[in-house]
Amino acid sequence: MAVRATVSRFPVDTDAREGSGLLWGVTVTPFAAVDENGHSPAFGSGGDILPRCENCWAYFNTYCELEQWAWSCSLCGTLNGLSSAAVERYSLPKSCAEMCSSFVDLELPLDGSSEEAAMQARPVYVAAVDLSSSEEFLELTKSALLAALEALAPGSLFGLATFSHKLGLYDIQGPIPVVKNVFIPPDAEGTLPIGLDDVMPLLQFLAPVDTCKDHIASALETLRPTTSWERTTAAGQSLDGVLIGGRGFGVAMEALCNYLGSEYGNTFALARIFAFLSGPPDYGAGQLDTRRYGEQYASKGEDADRALLPEQTPFYKDLAAVAVQAGVCVDIFAVTNEYTDLASLKFLSIESGGSLFLYTSTEDSTLPQDMYRMLSRPYAFGCVLRLRTSTEFKPGNSYGHFFPDPQYENVQHIICCDSYATYAYDFVFENNVGFSRNKSDVPTIQIAFQYSVVVPPEELSNLAGVSTNRTIHSLKRRLRIRTLQFGVAENINELYDSCDPEVVLSLLVHKVILASLDEGVREGRVLLQEWLVILIAQYNDALKLVQYNSGLSLRSQIDVAFSQCPQLQPLPRLIFALLRNPLLRFHEEGVHPDYRIYLQCLFSVLEPSSLHRAVYPVLTSFATPDKQAYPRHSLSRAALITSGSPIFFLDAFTILVVFYSSTADPSLPFPPPHDCLLRITINKLKQERCITPKLIFIRGGLDDASVFENFLIEEQDVDGSGLTSVMGFVSFLEDITQKVLEFMK
Repeated sequence: MAVRATVSRFPVDTDAREGSGLLWGVTVTPFAAVDENGHSPAFGSGGDILPRCENCWAYFNTYCELEQWAWSCSLCGTLNGLSSAAVERYSLPKSCAEMCSSFVDLELPLDGSSEEAAMQARPVYVAAVDLSSSEEFLELTKSALLAALEALAPGSLFGLATFSHKLGLYDIQGPIPVVKNVFIPPDAEGTLPIGLDDVMPLLQFLAPVDTCKDHIASALETLRPTTSWERTTAAGQSLDGVLIGGRGFGVAMEALCNYLGSEYGNTFALARIFAFLSGPPDYGAGQLDTRRYGEQYASKGEDADRALLPEQTPFYKDLAAVAVQAGVCVDIFAVTNEYTDLASLKFLSIESGGSLFLYTSTEDSTLPQDMYRMLSRPYAFGCVLRLRTSTEFKPGNSYGHFFPDPQYENVQHIICCDSYATYAYDFVFENNVGFSRNKSDVPTIQIAFQYSVVVPPEELSNLAGVSTNRTIHSLKRRLRIRTLQFGVAENINELYDSCDPEVVLSLLVHKVILASLDEGVREGRVLLQEWLVILIAQYNDALKLVQYNSGLSLRSQIDVAFSQCPQLQPLPRLIFALLRNPLLRFHEEGVHPDYRIYLQCLFSVLEPSSLHRAVYPVLTSFATPDKQAYPRHSLSRAALITSGSPIFFLDAFTILVVFYSSTADPSLPFPPPHDCLLRITINKLKQERCITPKLIFIRGGLDDASVFENFLIEEQDVDGSGLTSVMGFVSFLEDITQKVLEFMK
């Protein structure tokens, strides 16, 4: 569980927080195997008997004062009694994880028999494939599913379904795959005329991967696109002269969720649906009207950046609630370059605990690699996340792909959570008093994360020290708790010096995404620039940098580069880069609304260091493929020219670019050899990513270098795509200086 704060020393009170201009909050990556410093939790048992505060319900931890028969809560100070069993337990402190570390992972008992737990532990995966598609799309999907089969653990159950104007269920337990189809009603209010259980019993549909891998591969080879004749005959009607298509995605997803839900808690504890989509749902319930994109694109009367971000129907948000109740997590893989209205579809994935992937082409898609990577890493499910604070402050807003508990405040439910998924909170003071100057009253936060995991057979063998049946998985329930204490900044300089700009960026991104969804992209951009203006003004005021009677012009005195505070210096560049990012660029600049939604979903779950690379890529240079020249350059042509290095490596998180300058020595090997330092660096970065970045090699003067040059944003206009008559980042700072001047007046 990694936890990072915007400031490591908290503001003393509301006046100090507002006077600094900084954001105050934390990011939390609850299922990360280690903390932000690389330390693992202390593992133990007895999560159900861990003492809890009678007042605030915080858990006992190493920061609590322990007496013989009682303990004082480190969050609220309440004195709590200890049971005789707890007294005996804590008389041998080194035997208890919670006495050894403030970061613990404790086993919880499971309800039910061991047989039930073993049955529930069988991982269930269902592929739902769009047949209203092309041969190229189906070939890519087949490759992805074959990669997925290699990543699935023995004992997993797999089902194959298809959808178009009909929903197909495959029986893949025999040597010859058999498909049974149900026609989907074309009307927007329709449901299937028959339950899927009556079409095929669920346990006939779900095949064991161990024994049926070849049968599954054979079934995938039979997938063919439905012909346009089939679709139009099935639709049999048109809308304003335009023939309705045949992609009944909404009905198919609803039926599959209900189908799987019948065995939730019996056959499985979590099922995952992989939905492969080649275009917008345009048939049956959940169909989307994609004409709004064309109308808005052509219209100058309405702000397209605002009109295309909200969902056009609550269907998929409601369906996500159905999926959650059925114990189903939905991952959507959209492979399309046409408008698909991901603004409406995204809720089905992110609110059910799944992921949203967008690939604009089948040719260079990383879908098979992403599938394998996603299924190879561990994940938790049925998670509950709770953040508690000491009494002086409390969580304000929470951000991330979860849904709040309807009854309890500051409790979030996460259906499925991998080791990369990150959530954020900002803080507010409970009152105007703030933190005490007393050193014994320390700002404290405690994060509790309760979750389930499926433990594979080989791990069970290691834990028990005996061999087990290799196909039996075990369901484990655990409680992970992290308690942290922070210092209090005694003055504004301490507060600024303790700032973590990457975490500030994370909270800002969450805030501008919400502002964009509510008010449009233009409003998101305004909010971002206003925040930077206020921060610079507060910084200049707090450090008394502007002297009104000095005889110097006020403009020349304003420090927009934070020259007296190294920790704040990255922020202007990060804000500039975020304004240049497709997340916040204008519709008329050619930013596709589906790509913007994809970035919103991706950026909302990235941990701070990854988000930093996605917003402001890391540019390094190499003297040779085996020797690094400089670890970091600004994103400008001037930096390339002045460095004199022949090779540049740019890491933009989703894309990795190796660029050989036009003046590079022709004897340098291109592309770089597989055993060189540059390749080793690239492979390490690819292994650490939650998604598979595209790797591009470019030779300056010979290949099209536009992909690389587009990332050199510091000479680009913040409000446009081309080069400006003046330097982009420089002119941005001049503009911010003018706005700061107006604000300070």
